Amino acid sequence: MPTPSEILGILDRFLRGESLSDSEREELKKWLFAQEIADQEDAVVFSDPEWEKDFTGYLSLLRNRGKLEEEVQVFSRKAGFAEVGIKEQAPVRSIFRRWGWVAAFAALVAGAAAYSFLQKNVSESDSGWVKTAAMQVEPGKDGAILTLADGSTVVLDSLGNGLVAVQSGFQASIRNGELVYNATQEFVTEPSYNTVHTPKGRQFSMVFADGTRVWLNAASSIRFPTVFFGRERKVEVTGEAYFEISPDAKLPFRVLVDGRAEVEVLGTTFNVNAYPNEGSINTTLIDGSVRVFAAAGGTSGNSIILRPGQQAQLSQGTQPELKLIEGVDVDRTVAWRNGLFNFNNIDFAAAMRQLERWYDINVVYENGIPKDIELYGSMTRDVALNDLLIGLQKIGVKCRLEGRDLIILK
Repeated sequence: MPTPSEILGILDRFLRGESLSDSEREELKKWLFAQEIADQEDAVVFSDPEWEKDFTGYLSLLRNRGKLEEEVQVFSRKAGFAEVGIKEQAPVRSIFRRWGWVAAFAALVAGAAAYSFLQKNVSESDSGWVKTAAMQVEPGKDGAILTLADGSTVVLDSLGNGLVAVQSGFQASIRNGELVYNATQEFVTEPSYNTVHTPKGRQFSMVFADGTRVWLNAASSIRFPTVFFGRERKVEVTGEAYFEISPDAKLPFRVLVDGRAEVEVLGTTFNVNAYPNEGSINTTLIDGSVRVFAAAGGTSGNSIILRPGQQAQLSQGTQPELKLIEGVDVDRTVAWRNGLFNFNNIDFAAAMRQLERWYDINVVYENGIPKDIELYGSMTRDVALNDLLIGLQKIGVKCRLEGRDLIILK
């Protein structure tokens, strides 16, 4: 089976009007149809019988009908990548029309395999920053630091299945890449607390003794009792976390968010974003019901009850304001949990903050934040930063990488 870069090369030559050999046409056809049986929805665009009669004629027909961009998106999904694109404020143009869909697809979503192909098709000035880059910045990965009640720490990045810690009333294990807590039969008179912290460039998931599952995004932390008892289950979160709460009407679950807000739940799925540089604490409800309090304590003050698809937004500052946001783009909010960046309807600086946390870099604006370029669409988070920056160069974002400093020139 050809590599992604070889497939992209074949498609590029076809679009240039060059002839393909019978074997190249067959390989391309097999690639595009690799998931047809398992994914009938994606295969709809290929249902035209002309495909079987004449492969070249069918692709030409798609191009003439103005469906080439749709074809590319289907191809990208079949290749295992997410959709991506670029939008400019004036005029609005697709990246596919601006500089060729093969190069765009390769630069923004194909990763290392397609990167080698792309380098052959960009000018020296476009790719010059790569030659001076101090390192290849890889994407983030699973990993975290566990701090036990006695202050000792365990780095979880590369541990296999097995016991991590056994202390009073609990044991913690790694099970299929997750940190899992289980209560023991030992009698405990007071709770002990553990903390899981994800540095920049790391994410991790864990399961509490009650069955509640939590995913931590990069640069986040959660402090929690190793065994829940008493009248409530209470944890403390900074950064961003996605919760799937195990229902227990007699033992409500409470999340203290960065010491400034509190979320009360009985059994639900929700996302909390409390990064200090995001301007507000956002609690987005996926399923169930939660009450969000505008201050720590969760017993008084302004509060909002959320329904699925709603968000409670608490502004930061000396006089924080709690607002209810309707019609939230839930897919964008939880994209990180699904291994994606989703740049729909966010400004350039917000997108760069996501890159800072995931790639463990610092973004520096030498001439201010670009105002005329807005990213849109989604892409996988497993792309090396150096590959992604080629795409930024192509849409007019002049930048250079110096160590772990990404300097935006324009």
